[in-house]
This record gives sequence, C-alpha cells and structure tokens, in this order.
Amino acid sequence: MTLQSLPLKGIRVIDYSHFLAGPYMGRCLAALGAEVIKVERPTMGDAGRAHPFFVNGQSGYFLQQNMGKQGLCVNLKDPRGLEMMHKLTDTADVFLENYRPGALDRLGLGYAELSKRNPKLVYCSVSAYGHTGPDSHRAGFGLIAEAKSGIMAMVGNPGEAPPLLRIALGDMYTGIHGVAAVCAALLGRVSSGLGQHIDMALYDCLVAMHEYAVQCYTFSGGTEIPVQTGHDLPQSTLYGVFSATDGYIVIAAQVDDAWKRLAALVGGPAFAADARFHSASGRNANRLEILPVVRTWVSTRTVADCLAQLDAIEVPSAKVQGIDEVLADPQVLARGMLIEQEHPVLGKVKLPNLPFHFSGCDTTITMPAPLMGQHNRSIAAGLGYSASEIDRMVADGVLYAESAVK
Repeated sequence: MTLQSLPLKGIRVIDYSHFLAGPYMGRCLAALGAEVIKVERPTMGDAGRAHPFFVNGQSGYFLQQNMGKQGLCVNLKDPRGLEMMHKLTDTADVFLENYRPGALDRLGLGYAELSKRNPKLVYCSVSAYGHTGPDSHRAGFGLIAEAKSGIMAMVGNPGEAPPLLRIALGDMYTGIHGVAAVCAALLGRVSSGLGQHIDMALYDCLVAMHEYAVQCYTFSGGTEIPVQTGHDLPQSTLYGVFSATDGYIVIAAQVDDAWKRLAALVGGPAFAADARFHSASGRNANRLEILPVVRTWVSTRTVADCLAQLDAIEVPSAKVQGIDEVLADPQVLARGMLIEQEHPVLGKVKLPNLPFHFSGCDTTITMPAPLMGQHNRSIAAGLGYSASEIDRMVADGVLYAESAVK
C-alpha cells in the first residue's frame, strides 16, 4: 500500500504555549503532519521544562508534550525579538497560546494584532475560564476546572474528601478539543479565506464532558444530584471495582444479557433466575442484595482466575493495572502505543504514542522535543535574516539556546 501524505502537511503552527493543554495540541498537530515551531522565552523556557521526571537535566514531561517540534527561544521584550515573532506569525496558519486573557494583547501578540497582519491565521487560545464571563480574568489550572466542574464531587468514597484524579483530565481533554477546533477552522478557511479566533476553556470542556450528571439534574427538575458512590454505580448495576485475593478487577455487567451470565456464574441457577434482577431498574433497586454475592465470589479467587472465568462467559472485565503492567501489556505494544526516539542528550527515550491510527499514513513522531533554542538559526534564516544579523541577536541575547545546543 502506498502511504499518503500526513493530513496537515504544509500547515505551519506557532506554538507559544506552556505546560500542557497548548503543548499537547501542538504535539497532536505535529503528529498529523503540521510544521510546529515551539517558541519559548529566555532563559527558563516553557514551564514544563521544570516539571519532573528529570534525567540529566531534561524533563520527560516536556519531552512527551513537545516532540516533533522545532525550537525557537527569543526575547520578545526586545523589539528585534518581537519583530522576528511577527515575521514568523505572518507565515503561519495556526497560532497556539494558553496565557491569561489579555496577556498577549499587551505583548503585541493578541488575535486582533496578528489577524490584522495575517487574516488567514487560525488563532487558538486556551485558558481556565475562557475570554468572556465574570471569571475570565482569573488564573487556573486543570485541578481548578476539575473541582469546579462537578467531576470531583462524584468520585471517591461517600463522606470523604474527593481524591485527586492523578491524570490531567482538564488539560488533555481541552487540548484534543482544541485540535478538533483548529482542524475545523482550517477546513472552513478553504471556503471563507479567513482564519478566526478559537476560545477554549478548561472549565467549559469539563462541564461538556458530563454524559450523565447534567441531564440527570435537569430532567429530574433539580432533584437528582450525582454524588460519590465509592466502588460502584448505583444507576448501573452491576458496574464497579471488586477485590480479589491478589489485586482488584472491574466488572461491567450492567447489560441484561451480560448480567444473566454473570449471575449464573457467581450465584448459581436460582440467583440467575430471580426476575427482580432481570431489568436495569430492578437490579438498581436491589443492588444491596446483588453486590455481596459478587463481592464474595471475587474475594475468594485470584485476579487471573476471575478474569479467566469471566472471559469464558463474555462478561467484560479487566484487572486494575499499574503503569508497569500497562507498559508491558501485549495489547498496548501491538497498537504501537509506546515509541522510542533518539534524543541528543539522553540517547534512546521511550514515551507514549498518540492514539491516531490512519489507514493511509503513519502519525508516529520520530523527532524528539527540541532543546531550548535548538533551531534558532535555521528558523531565523528561513525568515530572511542574514548570518551576521543572527550572530548579533545571539550575542545580544535576543536569541538564546541552552548549552547542549551545538
């Protein structure tokens, strides 16, 4: 089969973002074929570079979210640096940023300024609350959005403080929504000839993520508010986490046919024949009779034994895996969800892949994240700067590169 070009080949993206939501968007766009230029400020660069895990001064956190990009480190407070940034954005199709609303306007890099220079520019902003509304001026991180969105209030055990989610749900979910919005705006530009401003908010994205809680509340006239339920879902019996002798498993037998097969396995023919449990509403109403039977069955067996018996009757189940088990999982490996890259300082590094699988092209990124300022000279030269002009900007600190850059 002849491979096709990557979908976003020929699209230039300026990634002036930091930490996670913006950089993740840039990484996704790079995987889809865009030329992504990561712009950082001297001398610390993206704040993600200071986030663990570290090896030889390099942040794995930064490497994961910034692979496939070129690196430019420029002092935008120097007029020459701002001029270079303007020349760069004049050549761009997309501009990504995740600063507090108004911050880049003051710097001369807001949408109004850049779109005046480049009307075709698709400008994507990510912030905690968005660029409108009473909270738009407030700073925030994913944790804030997770708490405000109602998601935290539904996880954990009743009566206990909600746990941290331990994955950056708000940032990652907003980032991938940003990718979809950018691609849609680029498609729309084909007919309109114009770019536009995309205003993404972490809080908005997590409110939109509720597949159950919002309609549960509104359709009940405000009487039903989903709360913490611990290890199972009272509205989806049987669906939850159970303790085996050597670990934990999840079982999803909330569908009638799966429930009947599970009931016969864990409770025998009489339990399976109990008509009270043959409908979703009946199981939910009688869940306190159901749960002890399933818990007892699981608690007397190993994880492997439970999964083997559940697989045999086609009841969806899985072990609660640690990250070491995930990275050794044959399914993960078969899907190419781990990639190796050759880093100029660290040598071989192994990082998670993106979940894009196209029939006509390979979106695996082989180029590692840039060292700070790694591509200063080539990017400047591409904008028309002479070697002597570049040397002067380097000498004056307008362009900065970390010591590892040769």
